[in-house]
Amino acid sequence: MTTIDLTIHNDRRKKAIQRVRERDIIIPTFAQMKDPSLIPAHIKEKLAGVGLWDVDPLNLFRITWHNEPVPQGGGFGEVNYLELPSSLTGVPARIVVLVGKWFPTGAHKVGAAYGCLVPRLVTGQFEPSTQKAVWPSTGNYCRGGAYDSALLGCASIAILPEGMSKERFEWLSQIAGEVIATPGSESNVKEIFDKCWELRQSGQDLMIFNQFEEFGNYLWHYEVTGHAMEEVLHRVMGPQDVYRGMVSATGSAGTIASGDYMKQLFPTSKIGASEALQCPTLLENGFGSHRIEGIGDKHVPWIHNAKNTDLVIAIDDNAVVNLARLFNEPAGQAYLLKKGVPEGLVEKLDLMGFSGISNMLSAIKMAKYYEMGEYDVVMTVLTDSMELYGSRLVEMHAEFGEYNGQDAAAHFERYLLGQSTDHLIELTYAERRRVHNLKYFTWVEQQGKTYEEIMDQWYAPEYWTHVQNQVSEIDALIQEFNSEVGLSG
Repeated sequence: MTTIDLTIHNDRRKKAIQRVRERDIIIPTFAQMKDPSLIPAHIKEKLAGVGLWDVDPLNLFRITWHNEPVPQGGGFGEVNYLELPSSLTGVPARIVVLVGKWFPTGAHKVGAAYGCLVPRLVTGQFEPSTQKAVWPSTGNYCRGGAYDSALLGCASIAILPEGMSKERFEWLSQIAGEVIATPGSESNVKEIFDKCWELRQSGQDLMIFNQFEEFGNYLWHYEVTGHAMEEVLHRVMGPQDVYRGMVSATGSAGTIASGDYMKQLFPTSKIGASEALQCPTLLENGFGSHRIEGIGDKHVPWIHNAKNTDLVIAIDDNAVVNLARLFNEPAGQAYLLKKGVPEGLVEKLDLMGFSGISNMLSAIKMAKYYEMGEYDVVMTVLTDSMELYGSRLVEMHAEFGEYNGQDAAAHFERYLLGQSTDHLIELTYAERRRVHNLKYFTWVEQQGKTYEEIMDQWYAPEYWTHVQNQVSEIDALIQEFNSEVGLSG
């Protein structure tokens, strides 16, 4: 049964320990990422002088949903979240969103990258003084991986499509050792995989951390994001409230793994998988190109637990880019205030990047489909913020001109209040199997996975729970590694 490989490579592990000792690095555990109260006081004191994006190994301890929402010297508090009112969403259901901006790099993908890298580091499978870490991505994951690599002092290669936002490339050029831009845009994932095969055959000493197949990505979100959702629910739910489910863009199928955790706590809850209407892979085995950066598609990720997915929801990318203008242009914000959206929320709508807006719309569609009322709670995630898309607003200004109140009224009515339940399917058993079977063409035919394992993913329920149960073993390895490094953790 497949799990994260925790085989110890003693000689390489000793070299990794030496490298980490030389750089005064302490590795956080999953338990500390879930609950920062477990972080030693002396580390918290040092963080008071460290910026959220600083390339400082102390920021490994800021890979958590609990960061104080400030750019410099923040401590830890409650999970960062927003509740979106019906004046914005047009539905009575309570839509609650976790906020990803307050991670280092401005996106929660830094956690997914950590979940892939650290088990390999503490076992000696990855040796940071000699190997390059390769981070294939459609945007934020390679940023998180390059950042984690920089904190650990190892060389990195970031791979992402050439059509991604300018902000991503500019920042990566300063952090990653090498940046490779592959042909196409968000939905051109195969080109990324092809580049990985080219690098494998290049003779370089490297390790590829492919988020679409790495169970460290799945496990980090199952354990850390899942617990963050649970914490927020305990805070916001009253005695009459009912948690109905969560929705997330499939992307690499990391974030949606938190739904597996939540469904174990709330067995009647639903998991909705979202994608772009312009590339309806799960919806109708379709293909295409789209503008919702951060949700790469045209395949089913190896780590997507399709059998546990209840809905597929497709979002028009026109809705996303136009709502980005509504939420961030002065005329749009003025219109939202006029329509009764609270000023305090309007000021925070820049916390939604493109994929976050898409996730919000998916939650609205789920709430409408199930006719949810005021006591029903739906959760989703804002992966990043508009801080990473400012150039897109400039481009839209150049293409469409000044944004005015008439534009705002049209976009509010059409894309928020007018959001419908079209392009949505509730998956039957056979339809879930159809989605799962799509994995074959990418992973067995092209990427070297086995027929036996793809069958286990569907027919062996312990396939997923074995991975979920590895957290305590990984934390024990981290603690042992830190102990041998000899720094005070």
